[in-house]
Amino acid sequence: MTVQRLQQFGETIFATMTQLATEHNAINLGQGFPDSDGPPRMLEIASENIAAGNNQYAPLRGVPTLVQAIAESYKVPQENVTVTVGASEAISATVLGLVEPGQDVIVLEPYYDAYAAAIALADANRIAVPLRASGESWDVDVEAVRDAITDNTAMIIINSPHNPTGAVFSSAALEALAALCIEKDLLVLADEVYEHLVFGGHEHVSISSFPGMDKRTVVVSSAAKSYSCTGWKTGWAIAPPHLLDGVLKAKQFMTFVSTTPFQPAVAHALTNEAEWLSDMVRELDACREILVGGLRDAGYGVHDCRGTYYLVADVKASGMDGVEFCQQLPETKGVAAIPLSAFTDEPEPWKYKVRFAFCKRPEVIREAVKRLLG
Repeated sequence: MTVQRLQQFGETIFATMTQLATEHNAINLGQGFPDSDGPPRMLEIASENIAAGNNQYAPLRGVPTLVQAIAESYKVPQENVTVTVGASEAISATVLGLVEPGQDVIVLEPYYDAYAAAIALADANRIAVPLRASGESWDVDVEAVRDAITDNTAMIIINSPHNPTGAVFSSAALEALAALCIEKDLLVLADEVYEHLVFGGHEHVSISSFPGMDKRTVVVSSAAKSYSCTGWKTGWAIAPPHLLDGVLKAKQFMTFVSTTPFQPAVAHALTNEAEWLSDMVRELDACREILVGGLRDAGYGVHDCRGTYYLVADVKASGMDGVEFCQQLPETKGVAAIPLSAFTDEPEPWKYKVRFAFCKRPEVIREAVKRLLG
């Protein structure tokens, strides 16, 4: 028996495709997790903290060394920072703590499925606004967002670099969206977990950086994507105290605190591992190019991937829609991917789009390409 507001959610598409990948011994380019570890010294510090007995509850806001490292990295006061159990908890706690039941929350479609779940848990209403095509990528359709806003709208969730499309929203669109949020007095949840994973000369710009937006934005990020430690579930929320108070009130009754021994290790990474991060992004870029070439050689259209570690292919040439394509791919080609329609309320415009993750070692991406071409 499930409460009504969660009945819309079945097994996540990630679990479904991972199970198919396992059954057919396929290379899993569906779920976005790296297959190599983060900075060696970061890993050592975590082990040292476990061995030294640093295994009890951390403070609610996080271990002081990590709170300080986050504050310095983002150039905000420490009182604007709280550590969370990954970005997922920060997202849920933000919606639960700042949106009243029955209010509307705008999401940009296609959207990461955790947003929908957080909105449902808060007993709020999800309003999906599609991204607009921009060249071979996508951008925010600010006028469509304007049309979706009513007196009942409380918040908009944005994600740039964007999962699942790999888009990086333009400064012009973000500036216009910021002005609209100020005009309509909206809160913004800015999911920026892929902030460092940008390619081809593109640049990540936080909506919180535009005038007046620091007072109405909760910025969410984590160590998972930047430092290849998705299993550590160490994230953070950054917001002015009047907003962070709501986040904390929700968080303290969800998990209370985050895992203690990982926090000093993440603090080290934020402070000392810029070179490792740059090297990792360069390798990701190389893997991106390998996969783009392979997909094009296999006869599929490939959209620009400007950030994250996902790229989108158009598989219409296969004679199947994205769901059919992804359901048969693990068995026929030994590769798993995710249909973009799983991230939408209106799947029709996205029915032939498929997301591939390239956050694997180069040799794994080469093998995936070999299988796709086989």
